[in-house]
Amino acid sequence: MRTLLKIAWRNIWRNRKRTVLTMLSIIFAVFFSIFSRSLQLGTFGQMIDNTVKLSTGYIQIHQNGYWKNKTINETFEQTDSLVNIIRSNKNVDLFIPRLESFALASSGEHTKGAMIIGTEPEIENKLNKYSEKIIKGKYLNNYDKSIIIGDELASYLKVGVGDTLILLGQGYHGVTAAAQYTIKGILHFPIPDLNKQLILMPLSECQYLYASENRISSLSIMLKNSEDYEKTAAGIAERLSEDYEIMTWEEMNKELVQFIDTKLIGGIIMLSILYIVIGFGVFGTVMMMTMERRKEFAIMISIGMKKIKLLLIVLLETLMIGTVAIMIGIFIVYPLLSYLSHNPLYLTGAFADSMKSVGAEPIIPFVNRYSMYVNQLFSVILITMVAIIYPLIFILKFNVLKAMRS
Repeated sequence: MRTLLKIAWRNIWRNRKRTVLTMLSIIFAVFFSIFSRSLQLGTFGQMIDNTVKLSTGYIQIHQNGYWKNKTINETFEQTDSLVNIIRSNKNVDLFIPRLESFALASSGEHTKGAMIIGTEPEIENKLNKYSEKIIKGKYLNNYDKSIIIGDELASYLKVGVGDTLILLGQGYHGVTAAAQYTIKGILHFPIPDLNKQLILMPLSECQYLYASENRISSLSIMLKNSEDYEKTAAGIAERLSEDYEIMTWEEMNKELVQFIDTKLIGGIIMLSILYIVIGFGVFGTVMMMTMERRKEFAIMISIGMKKIKLLLIVLLETLMIGTVAIMIGIFIVYPLLSYLSHNPLYLTGAFADSMKSVGAEPIIPFVNRYSMYVNQLFSVILITMVAIIYPLIFILKFNVLKAMRS
């Protein structure tokens, strides 16, 4: 076997220019595919992270049946035992209790339906940095009896900081929910539809408004390792009673999941096209190597070499070219992605402002995952194995006398 490896290694360097060009094409394919995949996964990861922070969390706990009806009558009490179950999971970073409902918001002649979210201002700000999104006035604290509203809603109702807003809705079990609140701040919420109807208030005040003391509509959970959300959800669900339902971000954001799946399929198609092109290049190189060495093969078989050993030599030559090129490609791209995954590229100017306006960080994110390298390694090896099919068939049907005469 050592002799066959030595022969194969010497053979691939007999025509250095051809071997180097073939390797360069594979190196480019490996580098581009891993780099683009890293960027794609990093972008989608950031998109998911921004979405779950502003809305559902990676995991959310409700009363059983709430997600289907989403009424304030399907709320539940935030008990110490429930909190302890969540805190005991090592992957939980933080959790936010929220009470969500709807009300008519009125100011003089102007009235509009609004979404009311009662939350813990300090925890919410730690997660979403709402205080940085305040364009007028100030952010809330846990003891406020005032509200902050989206800037487009404020514009529609023609109100500003210090003005009074009347809220009228239906509380827990049909109780009338009516109160007036001073507007403490106006924020620009990054989701346009919510910016037109969002009103934030402290959780305790929201519970008082809707006559639902100590009741919440959801507990949104953020994780230290977001990739283990399914395992974490299963671990928490095991300890919950049947009164609760637990859902992952995928179950609550099906449109986002479909969008990401579509884009991922598009990325895979582009990489497949790239690898098909590279595959034809490898195939052409291997075919030329085979055809121009017909007399050499004929002599080797004539002096006693078995066809199976000749097949093995050609196979080793092709695998050596592919393996060396893959290793070089990974060696080049790995340190680059290691750096970029911890130091993303920050954008500036108008493009950065447009990303900030929709709640996204103005960065180009990358990830550096072991699976990316393994997938590309197997992809190139598969291409190499397919490319060698023709030479193998040629050698099996090889006619020594015809080759010697040609």
